[in-house]
Amino acid sequence: MANENFKLTNREKNELWFETIMTIVLLLLANIAVGNILTNFIRTNQGVNDGIFIIKQSITFGPLHQHFLSWEGLFWILMLFLDTVIVWWRIIRVYRRIQISRIIDELHYISNGHFDHQIPFHLTGDNERVVNSVNTLVENVIQSLEDERRIEKSKDDLVTSVSHDLRTPLTSIIGYLGLIEAHQYQTEAELRKYCHIAYEKAQQMKKLVDRLFEYTQANNLGDQQVELNQIDVNQLLTQLETSFALEAQKQGMQIKVHPLNPDITMVANAELLGRVFNNLITNALKYGNDGTQIVLTARKDSAETVTFQVANDGKAIPKKVLRKIFNRFYREESSRNLETGGSGLGLAIVREIVSRQGGQVTVDSNNQWTTFTVTLPIQPSKKTS
Repeated sequence: MANENFKLTNREKNELWFETIMTIVLLLLANIAVGNILTNFIRTNQGVNDGIFIIKQSITFGPLHQHFLSWEGLFWILMLFLDTVIVWWRIIRVYRRIQISRIIDELHYISNGHFDHQIPFHLTGDNERVVNSVNTLVENVIQSLEDERRIEKSKDDLVTSVSHDLRTPLTSIIGYLGLIEAHQYQTEAELRKYCHIAYEKAQQMKKLVDRLFEYTQANNLGDQQVELNQIDVNQLLTQLETSFALEAQKQGMQIKVHPLNPDITMVANAELLGRVFNNLITNALKYGNDGTQIVLTARKDSAETVTFQVANDGKAIPKKVLRKIFNRFYREESSRNLETGGSGLGLAIVREIVSRQGGQVTVDSNNQWTTFTVTLPIQPSKKTS
């Protein structure tokens, strides 16, 4: 929104003129009063009068200059200068008061529910800083409201989706268990078939419940008490490699580790840090399964930070997806297939955990590699701990 220059209304112009005229009148009366007081003082004090006469004789060069440099002339010149300064100061003061009054009116308008309204005029000095601060606050409020609406809609969509999806496996489980309960099967093989179908549907329900539990974890993450642990970086990488090696092998992929040399120990919450890398590696296995390898790398950037990278050589992530990939409930796939479509919370949880521990996470993707980079402090600050 482009701000216009500040313009006075007719009422404000009249107020400014009234204040100016009143100031001039009061100053003129004050000048006359002071002049009369000085005149009477000089006339009643012969010593002062003689001293002024001597000064006048020493600095004048003729009748014209003598008249111009009389003490009355000097007094009115001095008063004219002071009056000009005072009138200008008064005008500026009243003008700024009008600006502040207008800003207050705009704030009242915003507080009455017009949260998307910005102050439309441009000022200078400190008042301009106030206007910029208010407009920035309004922009942040608008963004927060939009984010809140988006999150609420995504949450409602998630709950509706899960609730809808729960019906189908639950109906099947009840149906097949009902057949078993009523002994409506002919052979043991048919009984095993019914049990197997019920088991598969129960597994499907578990995934749906896990999705809801993941959502609850994301919401309550900020309220958790963080316990700090001593973590060996290379040992962490080795544990991750071991944990996911079998799953990667099933998908025709290989996990490689590039450890630190020399190894270091960092301080962080082991459970939360494990969740970060579990989500990142699971994400690589799920969406990079057309690749052949996942590479885990650690490097020490400085005395204060260590950087981890989880990279896979699968298909590149589109740029439009990269901009939203850490948003809550955002899914690259529009499908609700349980095998591929997640809850859209995994990477959002990663960002929240990393941010809570004083670090940052970024992603980069091209035709060769998709790389998630996590930078964490070796020793967390008191604020993050």
